[in-house]
Amino acid sequence: MIFTPDEYSRVIEMAWEDRTPFEAIENQFGLQEKAVIRLMQQSLKPKSFRLWRKRVSGRRTKHLQLRPAGVSRGYCPTQYKHR
Repeated sequence: MIFTPDEYSRVIEMAWEDRTPFEAIENQFGLQEKAVIRLMQQSLKPKSFRLWRKRVSGRRTKHLQLRPAGVSRGYCPTQYKHR
């Protein structure tokens, strides 16, 4: 898929966020988890990618099926700053 620079940036931002599940990225941009991982590997420095993979691997909030019932939103209330 070809993305605009803004879409490309948003995919990376969503992948970086702890509370945004991979399923949300797939619904919005059509990228499955493996494609997101490849995109992150190509976009980040090697050490940054390793740290990201370590952080999101097995993280319950990155997968809808593993999420606790109380987690209903994809972002932290303080995450988005007013522009």
